[in-house]
Amino acid sequence: MAIITLLEAINQALDQAMEKDPTVVAFGEDVGLEGGVFRVTAGLQKKYGKERVFDTPIAESAIMGAAIGMAINGLKPVAEIQFDGFVFPAYTDLVTHAARFRNRSRGQFPVPLVVRIPHGGGIRALEHHSEALETLFGSIPGLKVVTPSTPYDAKGLLLAAINDPDPVVFLEPKRIYRAGKQEVPSEMYEVPIGKAKVVKPGNDITVVAWGAIVREVEKAVKIVEAEGISVEIIDLRTIAPYDQETIIESVKKTGKFMVVTEAVKSYGPAAELVTMVNEKAFYYLEAAPVRVTGFDITVPLARGEHYHFPNPEKIAYHLRNLAKVRP
Repeated sequence: MAIITLLEAINQALDQAMEKDPTVVAFGEDVGLEGGVFRVTAGLQKKYGKERVFDTPIAESAIMGAAIGMAINGLKPVAEIQFDGFVFPAYTDLVTHAARFRNRSRGQFPVPLVVRIPHGGGIRALEHHSEALETLFGSIPGLKVVTPSTPYDAKGLLLAAINDPDPVVFLEPKRIYRAGKQEVPSEMYEVPIGKAKVVKPGNDITVVAWGAIVREVEKAVKIVEAEGISVEIIDLRTIAPYDQETIIESVKKTGKFMVVTEAVKSYGPAAELVTMVNEKAFYYLEAAPVRVTGFDITVPLARGEHYHFPNPEKIAYHLRNLAKVRP
C-alpha cells in the first residue's frame, strides 16, 4: 500500500501496465521528455524508452489516427489529449473510426485504445482548457467513458480501460490531480467499468455526481446532514455505459433524486440521468428530480469560472429545497 495522489495513481497504473505488457504504448504532446503538462507520465520515457513513450506533433487528429491504427494492429495505445478543449480535431477520428470499427468489421477488429483527457475546470486556465464534455463522448455508441474521483478509482479504472477490448475515453479531473491522497494497493487491480459506487449511504435524497464534483457534493452533504437531512451519494464513475441499477435502487429507497455536474444543463448528462429515473422509478419519486449543473455558456475565464461550477453552498441550497418537498 502507498498513500498517493490521483495523479500518482494514474502514473503508477501506466507504469505497471507497461511493465507487464510490452504492447502498451503511451504518447501525446509533451508526454515523453516532459512527462506531460501535469507530469502524469513523468519518468516513463526514461524507464521504457522513446519507442514506447514518445512526444507527438501538436496535431490531435494525427494522435487519434495513429492510436486507431496501432490498436487495430495489435498494440494497446494510451494516447493523451493535452487538454479537454483540444479534443475537437481528434473527435472525427474517434467517432467515425474508433467507435465504429468493431461494428464495421463485424467484430473482426476491436480497437483497444485509451484516450486520456485532463477534464473540467477549476484551475483558472485559459479558454479551451476547462471543458466538461461528457455528453460528446457518452452519447456515441461504441465508446466507453470513465472518470475517477479518487486515487484508488483512478488506478483501477485506468487498468480496466487499458485491458478493455474497446476504445475508452478516460477523463481525468484535473483540479483534483494533487488535491489529497489516498491509500492505494501497490499491486495491479481493476475497478469494473460500468459500475457506480455508493460513497455514502443515506435515506432522504439520492445524489449522483462524478469526477471532481464528488468532493463538492461531500462538502455540501456535511452541511445539510448537520441540519438533519440524510443524503446518499453515488459516484457514477462510468459515464457510458452507466450503472442504472445502483441509481434506481437508491431512488426507490430515498424517493428523491438530484444530479450534480459541472457540464452544461441543456442536453447534458444530468438530463439523461433524470430521464432514466423518471422512466424506471417514477412511482417511487416523492418530488421532481433536480439538476445542479454548469450554465449553458462557454466556460468563463479565470476570474469568473468559480461562478460557473456548482459549489458546496449552492448544492446545499438545492438539497434543502428538495428535502422540504412533501409528497
